[in-house]
Amino acid sequence: MVNVDISDTIDRGELFGGLDKNLKLIEDNLNVDIIQRDNKLILKGANTSQAEKIIREMMGVLERGEKLDEQKINYIADLSHNGISYKKENVGGDIICFTHEGKPLRPKTIGQKVYVDCIRKKDIVFGIGPAGTGKTYIAVAMAVNAFKNKEVQKIILARPAVEAGERLGFLPGDLQEKVDPYLRPLYDALYDVLGRESALRLKEKEVIEVVPLAYMRGRTLDNSFIILDEAQNTTPEQMKMFLTRMGFGSKVVVTGDVTQIDLPRGKKSGLIEASRILKDVKEISFCYMKDVDVVRHQLVKKIINAYDVYYKAHPPKEEE
Repeated sequence: MVNVDISDTIDRGELFGGLDKNLKLIEDNLNVDIIQRDNKLILKGANTSQAEKIIREMMGVLERGEKLDEQKINYIADLSHNGISYKKENVGGDIICFTHEGKPLRPKTIGQKVYVDCIRKKDIVFGIGPAGTGKTYIAVAMAVNAFKNKEVQKIILARPAVEAGERLGFLPGDLQEKVDPYLRPLYDALYDVLGRESALRLKEKEVIEVVPLAYMRGRTLDNSFIILDEAQNTTPEQMKMFLTRMGFGSKVVVTGDVTQIDLPRGKKSGLIEASRILKDVKEISFCYMKDVDVVRHQLVKKIINAYDVYYKAHPPKEEE
């Protein structure tokens, strides 16, 4: 049996969660019983030491003014299981920027924090990892922050228009209407950080450009924050073309998930090739995020793990 004292500065409602869901999450995951009594929690069971560490980390989160949710509690538990302290890593102590509603945007995992630090330090950064790890969202937030701080004059967001082959001509409407469906995730991130009206206003002034990758050819981009999203769907030629668009005073972030390649059969991924060719260039950082960095619904992480297990047992044949 272990007793955990709760400071008077801790909001019990935030710590316990609605209907004590936060405590029940720990009970279910660690097979312990948690009893509330006055200003302390009594822990009973086989894993009380582990449960105590998690609860103390949760209280530390609240003391620093952060919010607790299921994703964060599960992440704290995963770190604790591996002997890593969320507090010591200062995961949530860094603010990337503030949204148009004044909400602070912070890294939610160690992988995200490393990614943010790399973007600050290096001029070219590759963010590679599974769906839900915040690769694109963080890159857009960092771009907005750089623009607000007058570090760059433009934000350019690019994406290959690939969906089982590039067939934009079959979509109705003008050019912008044809490419918008492919660029929608970039718009969503922009609207969330800047607000829809501000983002559209900056887009009208061409301070923000959201373009298909094909329209990057022949340009030199100075004083810009340039993001290439879904880079696993570039060809090696497209990747080289994109990287060589970089001008003076610019920063480039390339994001992608090498497990979700939609290129036609027989086409090599430019992202995979770039990671092999450029790995020893010291001015370039490669940040690899894992399933533990997934910040979406817990099922997303389970889905990714299930696919990883399957493909390890049944490795796909590499296509030349």
